[in-house]
Amino acid sequence: MKETVSDLLQSALAALQADGTLPADQSFTPQVGNTKDKSHGDYACNIALVASKAAGCPPRKLAEALIEKLPQSNAVEKVEIAGPGFINFFMSTASAFEVVNTILNEGDRFGRNNQGQGEKVQVEFVSANPTGPLHVGHGRGAAIGDCLCRLLEANGYDVTREFYYNDAGAQIDNLALSVQSRVKGLTPDDESWPADGYRGDYIVDVAKAYLAGDTVTADDREVTAKADPEDRDAIREFAVAYLRREQDLDLKAFGVQFDVYFLESSLYEDGKVEATVKRLQENGYTYEQDGAMWLKTTEFGDDKDRVMRKKDGGYTYFLPDVAYHLDKWQRGFTTVINEQGADHHSTVTRVRAGLQALNAGIPQGWPDYVLHQMVMVTRSGQEVKISKRAGSYVTVRDLIDEVGRDATRFFLAARRVDSQLTFDIDLARSQTNENPVYYVQYAHARICSVLRKLAEEGVERSRNECIGDLSLLTLDEEKDLANQLAKYPELIANSAAQREPHHLTHYLRDLAGQFHTYYNAHKVLIEDTAIRDARVSLYLAIRQVIANGLDLLGVSAPEEM
Repeated sequence: MKETVSDLLQSALAALQADGTLPADQSFTPQVGNTKDKSHGDYACNIALVASKAAGCPPRKLAEALIEKLPQSNAVEKVEIAGPGFINFFMSTASAFEVVNTILNEGDRFGRNNQGQGEKVQVEFVSANPTGPLHVGHGRGAAIGDCLCRLLEANGYDVTREFYYNDAGAQIDNLALSVQSRVKGLTPDDESWPADGYRGDYIVDVAKAYLAGDTVTADDREVTAKADPEDRDAIREFAVAYLRREQDLDLKAFGVQFDVYFLESSLYEDGKVEATVKRLQENGYTYEQDGAMWLKTTEFGDDKDRVMRKKDGGYTYFLPDVAYHLDKWQRGFTTVINEQGADHHSTVTRVRAGLQALNAGIPQGWPDYVLHQMVMVTRSGQEVKISKRAGSYVTVRDLIDEVGRDATRFFLAARRVDSQLTFDIDLARSQTNENPVYYVQYAHARICSVLRKLAEEGVERSRNECIGDLSLLTLDEEKDLANQLAKYPELIANSAAQREPHHLTHYLRDLAGQFHTYYNAHKVLIEDTAIRDARVSLYLAIRQVIANGLDLLGVSAPEEM
């Protein structure tokens, strides 16, 4: 319906340009929005305020002229001018319910479009160091990243999901030392335990598997433990493979899969880090000072230059990041989105500066970043901080074991990424209207229950079968539900474009709320079969949109609860 209003206004604007009221050499694009107050109609547009200066007349006068030029349409019941010149559209009842037929005809395709036209997009998310189980912050990144991928695919993009393993550097050395200490029988209480060693029970598991000579299979390799307590390199290789496999199992339990697993170590093995350094030197963006090599990041908007190679000859963490992103660009990804924790905020400017210094044709502001804030887990009103398995933090697996995959994914995607999130375990476990995922899934299950009762009465309705005269749906609540359904395609487009998956969770909760209120106030299984059939068709459309939305969140749509 919004497109219908936009088309009508576009015709009126063209008519005013033709008669000289508006200049013909300017373009005017009406922005049509949903009204917040039902008394203001279904849709509103401010084009009269925007174009009044070009027309040389007050906005209200231009609004009157636009309304006069609007083509006749059965979709519009009436048009009013509000305030300084807003144009409010009240849609006819019949037009409001056209969306029901559209939804039932398109089924699981409803809301999808081809705006992306197959453009390649890479989304990197989770990218946890292979030093331990995934924590709840990784879980939030997984929920947001995977939902964003699904949204982009729904908008016609060719999406590649990528996981970047930081399998080189000091943290991996600490991992090897920790496992080696356990292999030798030490505990974190011993004085000789590594100062920065990992203390969780999972280190014991890795050490036992190493001593037992186990074989583990990671994404790209199979490693058999040497069982030699003195061979730290062998311990390092085995521990990384073991924990990569463990993280993969965590992600599988979470319903997240990746197309590409990229190892930081490969950047060194393939000479890509050295090649990046050489290119930056040749471009004149490096200098030596205090025994270190610096990159002139201030020339690209950074507040100060950054050390690229330390005095000891090792590279700082952002240099391999630059090499890694050059590799992404060379793989043909013109759009790259990095979903990471907010603690990566400082790397954004540095990585972008390094990429500009390469003079590789990479546009400014590339790649995109989606940075999520921290997660606090609570139970009985108290913060939960420690997992026995991890030793110092709550893991994704802890949450899945406590509340299930569906609630975990929904809750972790349910707020703006730049807002801190409190994960209330008690709420996520509850079967009440306050639990948003239960509330939405219950709406879907309720509709399925109605269909089962119909079938028991001998009335079979297929999933997308529209029977009945929709013009019999005359209640305000029914029209409001239809209008809410009509918002879904635009919501999917905007959520992907704005990189904000939380809008989908809010939309589904609002739709479920409207449905439950309607369900409680107006029976559908009534003797008047004509109204019954019309209402069931509306039910089917609601069920389809809920199922489509939950699928984009990676959450199930149960038929019974």
